[in-house]
Amino acid sequence: MKSKIAHYCILFFLMFVSVFSAKSQVKYTISGYLTDTANGERLIAANIYDSEQKVGTISNTYGFYSLTLPEGNYNITFSYVGYMPKVIRFNLNKNVVYNCMLKPAGLLAEAIVKAQKTERIEESTQMSHISIPIKQIKQLPAFMGEVDVLKALQMLPGVKPGTEGTSGLYVRGGSPDQNLILLDGAPLYNVSHLFGFFSVFNADAIKSVDLIKGGFPARYGGRLSSVLEINMKEGNLKKFKVEGALGIISAKIMVEGPIIKDKASFIFAARRTYMDALLNPILTASRAQSEYSKQGYYFYDLNGKINYKISEKDRLYISAYNGKDAFYNNTKPYKYLFDGVVYENESKDELGWGNALAAIRWNHQFNEKHFSNIAVNYTRYNYNVLNYAKSSENVNGEITENLYYQSYLTGIKDYTAKADFDYLPNPNHYIKYGGSITWHRFSPGATTYKVKDATIENPIDSTLGAERIVAMETAFYIEDDYKINEKLKANYGLHYSSFLVNGKWYNSPQPRLAVRYLLPRNWALKTSYTFMQQYIHLLTNSSIGLPTDLWVPTTENILPEKSHQVTAGVAKTIKDMFEFSVEGYYKYMNNIIDYKNGASFFNTNESWENKVEKGKGWSYGAEFFLQKKYGKTQGWIAYTLSWTNRQFDGINFGEKYPFKYDNRHTGSIAITHDVDKKWKISAAWVISTGNAISLASVRYRSLSNAALNTNNYYFGTEIETFSKRNGYRTAAYHRLDLSAQRTYKYNWGEIGLNFSIYNTYSRKNPFYYRFDTDYYGNRVLKRVALFPIIPTMALNFKF
Repeated sequence: MKSKIAHYCILFFLMFVSVFSAKSQVKYTISGYLTDTANGERLIAANIYDSEQKVGTISNTYGFYSLTLPEGNYNITFSYVGYMPKVIRFNLNKNVVYNCMLKPAGLLAEAIVKAQKTERIEESTQMSHISIPIKQIKQLPAFMGEVDVLKALQMLPGVKPGTEGTSGLYVRGGSPDQNLILLDGAPLYNVSHLFGFFSVFNADAIKSVDLIKGGFPARYGGRLSSVLEINMKEGNLKKFKVEGALGIISAKIMVEGPIIKDKASFIFAARRTYMDALLNPILTASRAQSEYSKQGYYFYDLNGKINYKISEKDRLYISAYNGKDAFYNNTKPYKYLFDGVVYENESKDELGWGNALAAIRWNHQFNEKHFSNIAVNYTRYNYNVLNYAKSSENVNGEITENLYYQSYLTGIKDYTAKADFDYLPNPNHYIKYGGSITWHRFSPGATTYKVKDATIENPIDSTLGAERIVAMETAFYIEDDYKINEKLKANYGLHYSSFLVNGKWYNSPQPRLAVRYLLPRNWALKTSYTFMQQYIHLLTNSSIGLPTDLWVPTTENILPEKSHQVTAGVAKTIKDMFEFSVEGYYKYMNNIIDYKNGASFFNTNESWENKVEKGKGWSYGAEFFLQKKYGKTQGWIAYTLSWTNRQFDGINFGEKYPFKYDNRHTGSIAITHDVDKKWKISAAWVISTGNAISLASVRYRSLSNAALNTNNYYFGTEIETFSKRNGYRTAAYHRLDLSAQRTYKYNWGEIGLNFSIYNTYSRKNPFYYRFDTDYYGNRVLKRVALFPIIPTMALNFKF
């Protein structure tokens, strides 16, 4: 232990010595914010660069930048993808505050794009990081007319989609709970609607999407597999704008504008399905339900944000999200007379789940080199089932009531306070440090029963299930992105976390290191090592996004999940237009959990800790990625070769077996093209090796309780045995989606018609398999496909 402490002390010492060991000379700093001239939005990861000195920096999440240079004259280029660059001449003999406003470039000509100087992929130490422009995501073909951020990410290397049509993310062999998904810096626990077929993210309200799969900087922690950062728009500071869309299953609208021009703004976005509103009249008219009953399903999302500029150095942001899914089959109270008795009945059968999020963030600029962000977050996810029935009988004025009530509720609540700081002492260092504290409140599942019946002497009113658990998680970090010389650059740091639950304390120092070495011809060699620890776990029985999930904490019996990941690869920008990378990775995971064979969340009489197996996992492979973010034609080509395995003592006889989503080969091609100012077209093709599944190797009939028929044949319970877990493969998955959008412009705004085709050649991709019999009575394995070719149309409007 002492040697570890000494190691980390040396790491910190070297970090700070390297920061202050620069040559002593007069230096001054250019600092400020980068914003969009059209709406006042801050620009994330914009580039500030001096081509003569070959030094530069990038703006942070809030548009702040700082560049310190020796006294002298400089031509500084400010640039951002999709915007016209600016070159400003500075006579640097004092500290300068310059707030740069960039103008959107519209349809960029290739020559204009090549003239821009953005941070090239080979210059960054960060690897396993992909950023997709939101404009590109919105142009990709949409499933049932719904633009989906997560479905776009599923086409990236190292990311698996899970089951047909769903929006789950399985990143480098990990499970969905191992993804840290942040909306404006606050975590979301369940990001799926309609059993996973749609995500909770409304693309109209989103400003940026960034995915990190490995080489995690020290500022991130708490998950093993990935970090997905999604930032909402801040609201237009200049003028009011309205956007919306009408699709075949839902409608959405977004309104933004100034509260006080150039000082305060807001954005509000809403989305809701109307399947229940469409189906109810049809069901009633067809007598499938009575006038007293209503059946249906809907989901909705509400996003809101307020942006207030307190001063030139202070800004306040308030963000909120609320979303819900609901299935219902309700009968409102109704009376009827039968045989002289007045009866009254009502009932409710409901299934619902949803998220709520609120975040308050305060940005403060201490000076030209030091920036802070203080935040307080609240996150809540819950899942509930309700069965309620009430009836009464009125016999000559004497009323008898019967009541049945059953409610199942599970969920998690977080209260978080955190502080993050950026310090830029000179162009060779970008230091980030900070900490957070989170109070988790887990509700692992409780069922409430209330029964009142004339046949029962004493009414029942009881609650069964696991008790609520409160835990405290803390984290502290420091990291430095250090440019050692022109060829060598490193990002190194330490993330330290702890977890206190029921008197048990866990802690974990997690070192992080990423190194970039510049080879001849601007090829970059990159490598990284990360150690991650996760204190919360997800238990689920489902492979298709059902919300029957239990979020549970690390306890005295359930240890924290851990992972070690090593990555190495090369990267290069080709002809100033294409980003190319090849990466190999190896990840080892320990203390991962899963339900024991036959166990589920439904049995509330037994503690969840007794229903799980603890094991380990491995994932390794290679990823190839070619991306184009600029110009009229954009898109990417991706390919992944990977192996993912699991091992539990009580599963598969303790032997190693393939993870369900161990897809050996996956690939994708996505292309968007702006034909002109009226027409935009896109295409996406994906292909993947089939999922691993378990099939019975032996089938026989049990003689217990068997019956002998007239032909002397025994008919008993059919029993199947499995010799190997996930020993079979489903058929390969592949699909082509197409889209075309026509825009009509008017004086008041514009209207767009979007035509999409999902699964263009109607491939029967397997959703699941089942045993059946053919025409001759032979037992056969049949593939069940869910989605054939699906053409859709959506109407978009903007004014």
